[in-house]
Amino acid sequence: MTSTFGPTLLAAAPTAAAGAAAAAKHAPATAATLSPDVIRQLQNFQFAHKSGLAGSAPWLTHTFAGLFLACAIALVFLLAVQTTKQEGLSGTIGGRVESAYRPRLGFDQQLARLTSYVALTMVFFGVLLSITGI
Repeated sequence: MTSTFGPTLLAAAPTAAAGAAAAAKHAPATAATLSPDVIRQLQNFQFAHKSGLAGSAPWLTHTFAGLFLACAIALVFLLAVQTTKQEGLSGTIGGRVESAYRPRLGFDQQLARLTSYVALTMVFFGVLLSITGI
């Protein structure tokens, strides 16, 4: 039993090899070289597009980047320090007690509020960085 794909693949293989050999025959013997002017232009070419602010005030965009990284590190630290009250089965059954009367916030609530502020600040600096184009 013969496959319908067999003869076509076998017939196509010699033509591809013959085509490659013919292309190698007509290829120039010397390699192309670039002129020194073109090499200098390629070396000075800026591949990344910079915005006007990134070009005129790089210290500002780098300050935004530093604040963004500081917020990211602080956010990781704050998330690692927090404890969850609703772990395990006791949180599912007992739940959390809510009251209309809100006394002074405890340490956990203050930490959660600070974490949300740091997260929003990080998002703000991330948007600023994307707009200024560092």
